[in-house]
Amino acid sequence: MKMNFAGRELDLSVCRVMGILNVTPDSFSDGGRFNSRESAFLRARQMVSDGASFIDVGGESTRPGAAPVSTQEELDRVCPVVEAIAGELDVVISVDTSNPVVMAETVRLGAGLVNDVRGLQREGAPEAAANAAVPVCLMHSQGEPDTMQNDPRYRNVRKDVSSFLSERMRVVESAGVRPENIILDPGFGFGKSVEHNFRLLAGLEQMHLLGHPLLVGVSRKSMLGAVTGRDVNERLPASLAAATISAMKGASILRVHDVQETMDAVRIVTAMREAI
Repeated sequence: MKMNFAGRELDLSVCRVMGILNVTPDSFSDGGRFNSRESAFLRARQMVSDGASFIDVGGESTRPGAAPVSTQEELDRVCPVVEAIAGELDVVISVDTSNPVVMAETVRLGAGLVNDVRGLQREGAPEAAANAAVPVCLMHSQGEPDTMQNDPRYRNVRKDVSSFLSERMRVVESAGVRPENIILDPGFGFGKSVEHNFRLLAGLEQMHLLGHPLLVGVSRKSMLGAVTGRDVNERLPASLAAATISAMKGASILRVHDVQETMDAVRIVTAMREAI
């Protein structure tokens, strides 16, 4: 299961780790820590050294209650960091954006993956992704970040998420995105209750029926805090447990804050599989 990310080919039959790099002042876990070019680059370099295959650069917080940012502000945050990483580090740069303008510009600067929490639903986004000619990650979400946790409802969360992603695949392929360039994300924490999230995690292997690699992002999320009672910066053990479960259920990419520790968990899962 090989995929080409702007010239870097990765085998996604091996679970990979994606390091989160939020260049924002207000992200839920690390907002404000890496919102300068220098601090962001140093963080990216450390995550690559720790084993990250991807660095996911985001310039707009998507935490519950987050406010949108302008196109220019998002460009100003993200582009210098993408350019710095592309010039120095051997890693796939993912850009966490829903903005077609940001997609086009960051791919021009060296990004190899468009990671859109809105599933390319904004006007012009499917066409921008197709023109960029790099892989895209389509994520399920219900509602917008400022309202998505206000009583989310589903008939059957697993079936509803799968149906949404199937429909988004149809739309983006019609716009010119190649099927072999699609990654899917069930969207833990995006318009879902704690129960919804754990139902998705329990049935994660069912998502493979959609026929595309899966990206999973549960690192430090509130679903873990709800079970453990831990504050956001005390959720490493719970994050590693969820990452291990996801890897065992066949996730291709784990989007995490704690790269080194997650790499250890992935190595254990890989060793177990190789021993079968």
